[in-house]
Amino acid sequence: MASEDLKSQVPVEENGTKEEEKNGNLEASVSKENGESSDVFSVIQEEEGEEEEGETKEATKKKKKKNKSKRKKELAKQTDPPTIPVVDLFPSGEFPEGEIQQYKDDNLWRTTSEEKRALERLEHPMYNSVRQAAEVHRQVRKYMKSILKPGMLMTDLCETLENTVRKLISENGLQAGIAFPTGCSLNCVAAHWTPNTGDKTVLQYDDVMKLDFGTHIDGRIVDCAFTVAFNPMFDPLLEASREATNTGIKESGIDVRLCDVGAAIQEVMESYEVEINGKVFQVKSIRNLNGHSIGPYQIHAGKSVPIVKGGEQTKMEEGEFFAIETFASTGKGYVREDLECSHYTKDFDVGHIPLRLPRAKQLLATINKNFSTLAFCRRYLDRLGETKYLMALKNLCDSGIVQPLPPLCDVKGSYVSQFEHTILLRPTCKEVISRGDDY
Repeated sequence: MASEDLKSQVPVEENGTKEEEKNGNLEASVSKENGESSDVFSVIQEEEGEEEEGETKEATKKKKKKNKSKRKKELAKQTDPPTIPVVDLFPSGEFPEGEIQQYKDDNLWRTTSEEKRALERLEHPMYNSVRQAAEVHRQVRKYMKSILKPGMLMTDLCETLENTVRKLISENGLQAGIAFPTGCSLNCVAAHWTPNTGDKTVLQYDDVMKLDFGTHIDGRIVDCAFTVAFNPMFDPLLEASREATNTGIKESGIDVRLCDVGAAIQEVMESYEVEINGKVFQVKSIRNLNGHSIGPYQIHAGKSVPIVKGGEQTKMEEGEFFAIETFASTGKGYVREDLECSHYTKDFDVGHIPLRLPRAKQLLATINKNFSTLAFCRRYLDRLGETKYLMALKNLCDSGIVQPLPPLCDVKGSYVSQFEHTILLRPTCKEVISRGDDY
């Protein structure tokens, strides 16, 4: 009974009052301490809050500055239709590389050769110029593909394309501009046709159009073409020339014989057939049309890349540019000159030839100033304000100063498709300069 004994010794009331007093004092002291500590804590909280607010303000300021700097760093986007010069889209001044392909077999050592890399570094400014021209080509053809439709007047089509090139390349005399007239050859016409002033030809749903145009920076030419056909019936014909061109690019390389490239192209091309209006045609390579080497201000620099077997034994060399182009035909596979001439070019190797006609001298001065040895067409002369020049132009052609380039046609009723890319045989690798997402 220990508990009972304890109660009897300590009075309940006293114990209660003492404990209450103790508890009361304890609570008061705790509350005072809590009050003081809470006041201090609230002050600390306020100070910390102010510090946090200051930090967040500083952080937001920094973020705003970063966002502004990011906005400045972001590349400008091309408008639709394109109007911003490509130079403004790449403020660093470095333009994107084309597709890189490695050389085959005996030339694989070039990939890691320090000497060859050093050669490339020396040529970088020139590479960058031709890449700028290629970027213009990619953006212009992307836009043209988005607006091409049956019913377009061919003259409007060409002028739209050429004016877009002039804007994007920042046309500047012979330093930057159009490399040659826009070829928009239809159906059996394989190449070298563009409308002369007053031509009323209209693009039709059942047409097969080869759109071949070129750009240049400092005379470094990008020559690239594709085919447009609205009727899906022609798809195998387009596929034949596209795949043949890709094969030609793949087979090209330093020390490769031109005839070997032609043989590979023909093998792929003639493995296709196309059914047109219920009749099946074997696709043929046009045997008298070729790809070609390209030089500064010289669209055909001397070497020809055949698209059939049995061509030249000449070899491709390091540093050369080539236009690899193939033509697939449902006709005879052989072209001849026909129709009204629109394309002309001043002979690259012509020396001084005396001229008797003052008008011919005047026209030659215009050609030298605006085109030099780059190809041109009658529409370009009209645009420069030249009038009544046909007699003078004929005199320049007869004298051998200017070469006429008439349209090249297969048999009537046939269809021809074309694809073309410009490649550069760099010391370490092969660059398909004009390659894009489209082809």
